[in-house]
Amino acid sequence: MNIGFNERPIDRQASAFLCRGSRGAEAGILRTAVSLLSQAVGQGSICLDLEDIATCTVVGPEMRETELPDADGLRQLLEKLPTVGRPGQRRPMVLDDSGRLYFYRYWRYESMVAERLDRMASAVPPSLERGTLDEGLGRLFPADDAEREDHQKLAAKVALQRCFSVISGGPGTGKTSTVVRILCLLLEQPGGARQRIAMAAPTGKAAARLKSSISAMRHSLPCPDGVKDAMPSEVGTIHRLLGPLPGISGFRHSASNPLPFDTVIVDEASMIDLPLMSALLDAVPPHARLILLGDRDQLASVDPGAVLGDICRAGEERGSAVEGCITPLTRNFRFGAASGIGGLARAVNAGDDVESMRLLLDERVTDAGWRPLPEPGALRHMLAKEIVEGYRPWLEAESPAGSVQLFDRFRVLCALREGPFGVFGMNRSIETLLAGAGLISPSGLFWRGRPVLITENDPSSRLFNGDTGILLPDPDAGKELRAWFPAHDGTMRSLPPERLPKHETAFAMTVHKSQGSEFDRVLLVLPPEDVPLLTRELAYTAITRAKSSIGIIGNETVFSAAVRRRTGRRSGLRDALVEKGVQRLI
Repeated sequence: MNIGFNERPIDRQASAFLCRGSRGAEAGILRTAVSLLSQAVGQGSICLDLEDIATCTVVGPEMRETELPDADGLRQLLEKLPTVGRPGQRRPMVLDDSGRLYFYRYWRYESMVAERLDRMASAVPPSLERGTLDEGLGRLFPADDAEREDHQKLAAKVALQRCFSVISGGPGTGKTSTVVRILCLLLEQPGGARQRIAMAAPTGKAAARLKSSISAMRHSLPCPDGVKDAMPSEVGTIHRLLGPLPGISGFRHSASNPLPFDTVIVDEASMIDLPLMSALLDAVPPHARLILLGDRDQLASVDPGAVLGDICRAGEERGSAVEGCITPLTRNFRFGAASGIGGLARAVNAGDDVESMRLLLDERVTDAGWRPLPEPGALRHMLAKEIVEGYRPWLEAESPAGSVQLFDRFRVLCALREGPFGVFGMNRSIETLLAGAGLISPSGLFWRGRPVLITENDPSSRLFNGDTGILLPDPDAGKELRAWFPAHDGTMRSLPPERLPKHETAFAMTVHKSQGSEFDRVLLVLPPEDVPLLTRELAYTAITRAKSSIGIIGNETVFSAAVRRRTGRRSGLRDALVEKGVQRLI
């Protein structure tokens, strides 16, 4: 089998450095293997499985070919390298017994996550008053309530009784409503008023959405007013919770300075990469509960790791360290049996490209539709009416608060960044269409109506990766242009555009960047040709961002190929968690 390899400069430099001293034919094989490891990490994997490249012909730059031996041969060659060690040895690379090759940094992160999850999953939280818990479960999850399901009640019970738990489910399955009830159960326990509870999410947008949902639900719960008033109201980003240290990659809170909380709840956990999960687990005190919420079927984090998916898969294994810690929510309260969005999401998640296309082409389905991809020059004309109607309401709103509130009613999502069908090309096309309609006048970098997406964490401005805002005049300060963002308390905050951290225009955004957000209507634009980035998880994530309707523009063959393709991220975390559980039983 041939493997096409677009070697990046960083891959080439890493392999040259780590294989220095190698000579002859072995040198070419070793450099290719290490370069493939570097590429795999760049594509989101934690390690390289030697079985994936064994006996392959790697076609590199300038059509150079390298014949690789079988897995045993690769192992023997790698073990000769002084830069390769066994698990536990401090070498630049680690080769484990299963034939997985790691950079030491990622092997250490994975080992730390497995160790801490094993410790937390086997720990017992502070004693519960069983009668109070049972009464609360019966009241908050009544058996005769058609809007509740046993899985939600089970998830709450597991969260109270364990130091580590995961509530997994897609949009509309009741994760947030379950968590609000978990807060009630915690606060109703004897001494519950002294409970220190922190809530966080990977992005500011996801944090704001969790805060808004909890605020909307808390007052309708069948619990005392004192409990409702005691519910935490602050939700921040994980980085803000951990406290990034300026100038270095570490955090203020760690095992030596743990978080001052008894319960930590984290939403959108599928977006957490391996290094960040390691830092979070390191900072959670031994006595505390950690409750993760997320959709295991969504796209994994942009950076290396698919941690939530690995944890959930390990939880399905009998005897694993996290067995009994994961509760899936399967009933969808938002998308019923007749919902096109719901049916499409289920078909895509099942890898059924035939049923997915049938739903998209069915004229009786009103909330999910398909349009063939035109030539690049014709796309702007095709979208003109939809773009203007979609963005006009917030561009013509009378206040910054009104604009920000209306901004999430419609969004264009793209699979790629580059090209006419990617984010950059779509943003240019949308600017042209809106300018032609007299809604914006783009000039220079900062102009009225420009939506911005923050792309780096900047604690000094309290803006974090994923936050979205809009450049609009300040109605109380002589129409001075400012960047407006929703604050965590539900109000608006603004700052001069010149103070914005790294950002980009956000009329259109990538599916990856849309995670943690929801929009009334979504338009997904696919590229004309199939690329490995187009996967089932990407399509599912885009579809489930929509609450009212999803439209997809693309080629049928490209979309069908994406639905059939799963994201392939290599990791040893699932196996490590299973092994930890087995060791615990011995």
